[in-house]
Amino acid sequence: MGNQPKGGSSTASLHTSMLQDVFGSDSVTKSVLYSYKRTINGFVVELTEDEARKIAGVSGVVSVFPNEKKILHTTRSWDFMGFSEQVQRQTSESDVIIGVLDTGIWPESESFNDHGLGPPPDKWKGSCPAATNFTCNNKIIGAQFYRSNGLFNSDDFISPRDSDGHGTHTASTAAGRLVNRASLFGLGTGTARGGVPSARIAVYKICWSDGCYDADILAAFDDAIADGVDIISLSVGSTIPNDYFRDSISIGAFHAMRNRILTVNSAGNQGPGRATITNFSPWTLSVAASTIDRKFLTRVKLGNGVIYEGVSINTFDLKNKMYPIIHGRNAPNRSSTPASSRFCLGNSLNRNLVKGKIVVCDRLVSGSEPLAAGAIGALFQDNRPRDVARSFPLPASHLDMVDGSRIFVYINSTRNASATIFKSDEGNDTMAPYVASFSSRGPNPITPDILKPDLTAPGVDILAAWSLVSTVSEVSGDDRLVPFNIISGTSMSCPHVSAAAAYIKSFHPTWSPSAIKSALMTTASPMSSGMNSDAEFAYGSGHLNPLKAINPGLIYDSDEVDYVNFLCRQGYGTRLLEQVTRDDTTCPEARNGTVPDLNYPSFSVFTSSSTTVSHVFNRTVTNVGSPMAVYRSNVSFPTGALKIRVNPDVLSFTSVGEKLSFEVTVEGTTVESMVSGSLVWDDGEHRVRSPIVVFVSIST
Repeated sequence: MGNQPKGGSSTASLHTSMLQDVFGSDSVTKSVLYSYKRTINGFVVELTEDEARKIAGVSGVVSVFPNEKKILHTTRSWDFMGFSEQVQRQTSESDVIIGVLDTGIWPESESFNDHGLGPPPDKWKGSCPAATNFTCNNKIIGAQFYRSNGLFNSDDFISPRDSDGHGTHTASTAAGRLVNRASLFGLGTGTARGGVPSARIAVYKICWSDGCYDADILAAFDDAIADGVDIISLSVGSTIPNDYFRDSISIGAFHAMRNRILTVNSAGNQGPGRATITNFSPWTLSVAASTIDRKFLTRVKLGNGVIYEGVSINTFDLKNKMYPIIHGRNAPNRSSTPASSRFCLGNSLNRNLVKGKIVVCDRLVSGSEPLAAGAIGALFQDNRPRDVARSFPLPASHLDMVDGSRIFVYINSTRNASATIFKSDEGNDTMAPYVASFSSRGPNPITPDILKPDLTAPGVDILAAWSLVSTVSEVSGDDRLVPFNIISGTSMSCPHVSAAAAYIKSFHPTWSPSAIKSALMTTASPMSSGMNSDAEFAYGSGHLNPLKAINPGLIYDSDEVDYVNFLCRQGYGTRLLEQVTRDDTTCPEARNGTVPDLNYPSFSVFTSSSTTVSHVFNRTVTNVGSPMAVYRSNVSFPTGALKIRVNPDVLSFTSVGEKLSFEVTVEGTTVESMVSGSLVWDDGEHRVRSPIVVFVSIST
């Protein structure tokens, strides 16, 4: 129902009255499960589809949508980006509060000690519950949990405590304290640290053993905004794209933006297909996942002495002992067939044939079936990308089809085939960074003319803090409990950017969310389309460079009015937007084009099926660098029929805070499905870089 009503009316009573007005005597059976009453106006109630349609037509209702489940989308990474422990920091870093919406947190982790931290900043309005198994400190200054249906599984802590590990991992990646000699059984050894070790953490537990639900996500946004957080970090998302005001994350982030809070969220793990990104609203910062220069390799030695190298995070040590090796297709149980046992699917392997052996599987699976069947180890072979190392509940390695086929030939060449699996080694990935295969790609499925994702950050094989009740592989039967774990996902890249945003906030506390976002995007390190075939649809503006972002030179700033105008051009009417904002809002009558000149730090042109392009972007930049500065434009674009013009091509500033405007015109024809380049504004000290993308097809 948009923003909170003005005048201090009780939203809970208004919500109950609305139900009574709509359903009359039938409303006695419809209780409000949850009322949002701090910054967002809305409520949760059980309705049939017909009842939902009826209440959707009531004045004041912006949208009605089902309480859908969302899903959860490691410290070499900071050094890899050139962001060392010795970077310049502000004492005000300890005044910055990051709100982490996730699975909770393990408060006893050394990553969250509060040594040397004073009390929370005065602006903090949140609290910590009097839970018997949870205590806050001057690092974790607030913690809440949300469960609108009141139902909990046996694996859940009914408190902000993390039973999964995901929330602990993301929170420590963003703002964990320095912990020396951190590792996963010797792998990834180093100093674990977050990007802003002195920043405060506010925990909002929205995810449980069965997922993360919209009702709880909105409740957490409602509290986080009112509590006074500076940055919201959210590594959660849908599996399918939703309209801006039928998506709890987009709605919550819009209200956060109105309160000058930047929401950073994960792009999703549905890649590498096109238009798979599910967090893409223009008022959020959407983060893809890319590699760092560390990879984990696991060697396999056969009885004939031949050694093959796969990828996994294998902490088990078989002490070089050789074990019999068998292919899964040769070990089906009575209720299975070779067609399923070859893939090591659930309840497919014969324990009598597999026990004490290494089993070869023709698909990358969790390892739960080989473990349950008594296997001593497992080898997985398929044609999936091997850019990510995974943990398994038993010794294992992921091999490509060529090596897998050779192992299969060896097994069939002798009656006494044997093998062993070594503990993983760390290797150097000289090609890094490149975007991970799992990272969701653009273009933006709702508004193609807004380029998404915005940028990429480390999200592969990241070591960070972990819950002491969640095992390494999170597979039943794994009994390894550890304080630090190595995992991958856009969930891991998101808190890197949240930390960088908080770092900027400590230097520039008055900057708007869009200013911080602009600084991160325009200073991102360029990436190569040769290493990333989807180019900007994979990495957006480029790779996170937090050190440069505190001094971007120019920023593309936007405020609520700009986003409202954007929504007008998206087809949202004046009446609905007035309900969203609770302000006088008038959409302009002229709605030429699909996107207005939203002052976005990137340029994207979607031409549908046409090969003729004619588009003019209007942009305004604000000088945040040297008072007297002259910026010259430099366009880099493939030679062809498309022409890019910038007018004016020189911007001369005489003061900090001065705003100057320019136009970028894209004209001509193209036969390519996608072509891209960049515009750079350069004053000799700063290079303010923005990608330019022209594309015809969304899906290919």
